[in-house]
Amino acid sequence: MKNRMLKDSFKYAGQGIKEAFATERNFKIHCLATLLVIVFGILFNLPLHKWVILFLAIGFVLVCELINTAGEVMVDMITKEYSVEAKKVKDLLAGAVLISAATAFVTGILVFIDPVIELITRIF
Repeated sequence: MKNRMLKDSFKYAGQGIKEAFATERNFKIHCLATLLVIVFGILFNLPLHKWVILFLAIGFVLVCELINTAGEVMVDMITKEYSVEAKKVKDLLAGAVLISAATAFVTGILVFIDPVIELITRIF
């Protein structure tokens, strides 16, 4: 299995993303937020450097969500019974997602604040 083709690696990665989207509510929410950010970025005609910042923040959140999902699946594979340690692992993973989402949210505010203020001043 170690000598698989590069295209297989991409195929498996795509299957993982597809599985997360199909089964994980929070991953779907993050994908919807990504879509909204992209639409607003296009509407506000953001410069390239702001797009780079947004995509780094988006990637950070989606990666954390995938790691969280993988960690939860692994914990559930290891033990089906309640465990203080298992809960701690799941809580830590969820905490990582929360920090990444909060960071992305603040980043979004900082990226969009000037264009929004400019729009508001044009309207009023």
